[in-house]
Amino acid sequence: MIDKQKTLHTARIARLELSDSEVDAYTAQLGSILSYVALLDTAGTAGVEPTCYTAPSHDPLRDDAEQPSLEPGVTLRNGPVVKKGHFAVPKIINQAGS
Repeated sequence: MIDKQKTLHTARIARLELSDSEVDAYTAQLGSILSYVALLDTAGTAGVEPTCYTAPSHDPLRDDAEQPSLEPGVTLRNGPVVKKGHFAVPKIINQAGS
């Protein structure tokens, strides 16, 4: 299904440098993956409606309803350093000209 040439071509367009042992390993792995995908193609899906979810009655989204938020004191007590009612974090950007 896949040979070394196809693996080398894929590596080249992905800008990957592969050793000979990696080419052999990836050729085997890609062949295994493609064989599995081909096996999935044989699954009988005649009469099955296309769907986004495996259970059509399932709605993963909750209603967009207003919820009470946490009190600032409750939230801030989880921070290691709090200053003036906010989480304090170390400065990571240098001043201009530094």
